[in-house]
Amino acid sequence: MPMFKTAFNGYAVKFSPFLESRLAVATSQNFGIIGSGRQYVLDLTPNGFVPVCSFDTPDGLYDCTWSEDNENILVSASGDGSVKLWDLAAPPMANPVSNRQEHSHEVASVDWNMVRKDSFLSSSWDDTIRLWTVDSPQSLRAFVEHSYCVYKAVWNPRHADIFASASGDCTVRIWDVRQPRSTYQIPGHEMEILSCDWNKYNEFMLVSGSVDKSIKLWDVRNPRQELTRLLGHTYAVRQVKFSPHQESLLMSCSYDMTVCLWDYRAPEDALLARLAHHTEFAVGIDMSTLVEGLLASTAWDETVFVWQQGMDPRAA
Repeated sequence: MPMFKTAFNGYAVKFSPFLESRLAVATSQNFGIIGSGRQYVLDLTPNGFVPVCSFDTPDGLYDCTWSEDNENILVSASGDGSVKLWDLAAPPMANPVSNRQEHSHEVASVDWNMVRKDSFLSSSWDDTIRLWTVDSPQSLRAFVEHSYCVYKAVWNPRHADIFASASGDCTVRIWDVRQPRSTYQIPGHEMEILSCDWNKYNEFMLVSGSVDKSIKLWDVRNPRQELTRLLGHTYAVRQVKFSPHQESLLMSCSYDMTVCLWDYRAPEDALLARLAHHTEFAVGIDMSTLVEGLLASTAWDETVFVWQQGMDPRAA
């Protein structure tokens, strides 16, 4: 399967929910410490990647998410604290079509609501999460209970008003936007939690990944004790992602430069595969909702890989 070389260090890769061959890649210059960013949109063809367009930004980009309502709308999380909306159907000079600057520090993640489809979340190093809609240039609400950087905020795929957040304060919180405060607090790890994701088939199941090298599965109705713990990474777990096609399958990537696939229900070893196709920190992963088993990853080595589960990502 093909590999694409980016100009800057890769941070996030996301498959389009509308077009099975399209994906977005958020990148940052100089490992995201200082410098500019570039948002790529790529099409996967039988002959490899074909760039559709790219957008340059004054600061690095740390995440991106596709609209669930319009195949041309894409949102990026920027190091200058802004959230940028791009419209692939608009003239290049019209982009970004919206630049929303309310966070005071780097925006770590963005996530589109799969149920309501008109709203999205941004989480930031300023310890806050903000709720946005496409039509309003101002955020509708800020969620401010975390005491350290919020690295991830993700909507529940079955409930339009519920989301989870992962923070450097070592907790995962569960929120209902109809409530004034978070509904659950999970003291998930003894070190910073960098990522979390919901199970697409079980509305109560959540996975978290931490600097402590572990991945934990939770039932949010019993937040004091994890369901299971997955060990195998040798450095911090940067991202975790549940499969949209198989309930017990999940994917992770790590500062140990590997991407792993897990089956938490496996009777013996939950680790299905350890892939070492990157040569720097692996920081972005995704699993296609439109093509079962199609996986993607990006890393600080300035590469993007797309491959079919069970294959070697480096195979031509």
